[in-house]
Amino acid sequence: MNGLKRILALGLAGNGLTMLLSPGYWYEHVPGVSLTGPLNTHFVRDIGCAYMAASAALAWGLLDARLARPMTALAALFLVLHAAVHLYELSMGICGWSSWLRAFPGVTLPALLTLMTIGVERTRRA
Repeated sequence: MNGLKRILALGLAGNGLTMLLSPGYWYEHVPGVSLTGPLNTHFVRDIGCAYMAASAALAWGLLDARLARPMTALAALFLVLHAAVHLYELSMGICGWSSWLRAFPGVTLPALLTLMTIGVERTRRA
C-alpha cells in the first residue's frame, strides 16, 4: 500500500502546487472546471492548500510508520469531504452525471483509494 500512497501523495501535491502557483492554468486545463463558473483564483488556491495538506499527511505517514494510519486518515478527511460535496451536488441536481464523472478521477477516486489503504492496513494488522 505504500506504493499507492506515494502515487497519491505525488498526484495530490502536483494538483495542489498547480492550483497554488498557476490557478488560471489549472482552471483552463482540468476538464470541466471552467464549466462551474468564472475563475476565482483565491478559491482555487484555498483548495490547492487542502490538496497540499492531504499530500503532506500521506507523505508524513510514509516517513514514520507509527503515524501511517492517523496521517492517512487525516488525508482522507479532506478527500472524502470533498468527494461528499460533489456527491451531494449530484444528488440535489446541482450538477449532472457528466460533471460528476469528469471530476471522478481527481476528486472521488483519490478519496476511495485513500480509504482503501486504511482498510487494507487495518486488515493486515488484525
